[in-house]
Amino acid sequence: MRKNITVIARMQDDGKVIPLTILWNNEKSFEIDKVLDIRKKASTKGGGKGLRYTCKILEQERFLWLDDNIWFVEV
Repeated sequence: MRKNITVIARMQDDGKVIPLTILWNNEKSFEIDKVLDIRKKASTKGGGKGLRYTCKILEQERFLWLDDNIWFVEV
């Protein structure tokens, strides 16, 4: 299943978008410690495709997707 989320991100001068913070249910925020990988990939559980970001959040690896300017996670 797919859950759309709010993400605070930085757009670099080369057009690359880097997520900085996730706002979960627009209440709780989680800083992204590090972006480990960015690649084009489909979401097998949530449907949709686009860029999959492998991120380190609270010492755990998590996936975020950016699909047509909408951020989501698999739940």
